Amino acid sequence: MSSSENIYPIEYPAIPTAGIYYFNTDKGLRYEVRFGRMENNPLHATIVFGVVNDEYEEEYVTTNKGDVFKVMNTIAETIRDFIRLHPRINIYEFNAVSRNDEEENSGKTNARMKLYQRYLPRIFNPKEWDFEIRGNYAKVKMKRIN
Repeated sequence: MSSSENIYPIEYPAIPTAGIYYFNTDKGLRYEVRFGRMENNPLHATIVFGVVNDEYEEEYVTTNKGDVFKVMNTIAETIRDFIRLHPRINIYEFNAVSRNDEEENSGKTNARMKLYQRYLPRIFNPKEWDFEIRGNYAKVKMKRIN
């Protein structure tokens, strides 16, 4: 768990099943962390996060303005909270959207995904979860208990 000094105050969903969290940075950016369920498998969730300030027109822009680790620690904390509230979800996935100077479909892992990969074992216990990274796509699956 992250200590409270290393994360921003989180606005938790009023209804836990809503799966939408918010937090504001010291630099004035408002982030949203959203969890969605797959229509064909409600135990499979997608994670989408990014800046939602009106001044940023791109849907998934992320602009950390020098506080990337505090932002990532806060995102990690929201994911851990969602996992705690939804223990039966056994697959999570997300995409690392490429920056303008990166090729989207090159098959290479972009800098954003490399950062996210560093956080996966902090969020998901590697003894309980498997990580699958393909380019800028990540899937985390609960290991089968025999």
